[in-house]
Amino acid sequence: MPDPRFFVTRAPLSLGEIARLTGAVIVGTDQSDLRIVGVAPLDRAGPADISFLGDKKYLPSLRATAAGACFVHEAHAAEVPAGCIALVIGKPLAAWARTADTLHVARFHDAGTVSVHPDAELEDGVHLAPNVTVGAGAKIGRGTRIAPGAVIGPGVAIGRDCEIGANASVSFALLGDRVRIYAGARIGEAGFGATGGATGVVDVPQLGRVILQDGVTVGANSCIDRGAWEDTVLGENTKLDNMVHIAHNVRLGRNCVLAGFTGLSGSVTVGDGCAFGGRAGIADHVTIGDGAQIAAGAGVFRDIPAGETWAGVPAQPIRNWLRESAILARMARERKRTGHE
Repeated sequence: MPDPRFFVTRAPLSLGEIARLTGAVIVGTDQSDLRIVGVAPLDRAGPADISFLGDKKYLPSLRATAAGACFVHEAHAAEVPAGCIALVIGKPLAAWARTADTLHVARFHDAGTVSVHPDAELEDGVHLAPNVTVGAGAKIGRGTRIAPGAVIGPGVAIGRDCEIGANASVSFALLGDRVRIYAGARIGEAGFGATGGATGVVDVPQLGRVILQDGVTVGANSCIDRGAWEDTVLGENTKLDNMVHIAHNVRLGRNCVLAGFTGLSGSVTVGDGCAFGGRAGIADHVTIGDGAQIAAGAGVFRDIPAGETWAGVPAQPIRNWLRESAILARMARERKRTGHE
């Protein structure tokens, strides 16, 4: 279930209501009265949840799911395990997204309330500059300073001795102590999730959170997206330069440093003590081991073992990249020397 500090879960829906909402067909015995409370991925769903199978590579997860119901293509309906009701539809993820939007609604700032909501909890010693907005249920620890124009969303928890820069926004997030977020940064916005629907591209709800552990620094105008379902997590004392993007579901270890314009795609996992040069880009679902170093401008498309340094596009161990670069330079000089420019 999404964190109730950030999402309101509406009344349950029956399978019949979900079928009418999405256009799906319930397979098997009449289970249209079954009540669905929430949405979840296959490996986390329970008997009151509805899930989906969007790719056949996740068939093992479908066969083991405990979900009460699941959206599937007709070809996969027979793979749905006993105790789980199949809802057949051509675009399972789009149907799941429609159901999620109906069951779970993000909390927003209450219209017409004062800048600091009466339900917010601020310890003694919190410093709020002019034009700061603090949402309902937010909690801010002593010694924290929030600069003009910053927006703290409903339910957000900020630890002690933190700094939130001018016009920064923090939502769907839990922050530890001594966290610094510089001007214009965006923490907790929706991650990039989209899928094809019956009438075009539709957004996939992002129901996770952002967790910034103690001592994290986030540079100006950087963006850290909340998870699609899992949390986006930055470990203790990790430092982001300006204009860095961390996508949904990323797990970034402790004491990492990321130079400007670095981008980590969705579901990347990074160990402790890693370093990223400026404009490095990491493809989705890549795992990077402890102590690895990624050169500036590198494009990483596969896992990197612990302690290695990689460079180039596509990235490879730096010795290989340097060797190839030297060979290409010699070939270019030889062509020039022989007049084959």
